[in-house]
Amino acid sequence: MKINPLNMEWTRKPKKFCVDDSRVEIITEPFTDLWQRTYYHFRNDNAPLLQMKTDEQFFSFTVKTSFDTKVRYDQSGIVLYIDSDNWLKASIEYENGKIQRLGSVVTNNGYSDWSSVDIDASIKEVWFRLSRRENDFCIENSFDGINFNQMRICHMFNVSDEIPFGIYACSAENSSFKAEFTEAELTECLWKAHDGQAPDND
Repeated sequence: MKINPLNMEWTRKPKKFCVDDSRVEIITEPFTDLWQRTYYHFRNDNAPLLQMKTDEQFFSFTVKTSFDTKVRYDQSGIVLYIDSDNWLKASIEYENGKIQRLGSVVTNNGYSDWSSVDIDASIKEVWFRLSRRENDFCIENSFDGINFNQMRICHMFNVSDEIPFGIYACSAENSSFKAEFTEAELTECLWKAHDGQAPDND
């Protein structure tokens, strides 16, 4: 099912944006970010988010983001934001003229972690896919919209049956850039059930 961005809802609406039935454009504002406590010890919770909700327990959400990032920590990607202490995100985050960080952050109970790999700074578009299997989630990325690579499998401790998820963009330092989101789609869960070792008995 194609997603109509006009049916999604803002959390912290940005000052400059454009939304139509197939595309979202966000102009980021300086010093906006999502992060909680870990390592840096500071807390940032002011990035703009555009989300929808579903109570489906098994689904996949896919979206393409294109961006002209150019300052450290400029980022755009997908997000599942419950509240300031419980959320996850995946993005490409600009580092310098040579590399960017392709990574994900999972925040449970007010503490964030970050896993990432370095990619070339010339990459300016990526597809992200978020899949749900009850309270477990899988994050994937693709550079062609066809072949997806696993980034992360995680558990969220404070999710209810209905969850919000969508897109975000922000600039953690004194910067601003344009992020565009297209090809948003909600489908059956493309993260297949595990076919190896049987679950332990509870």
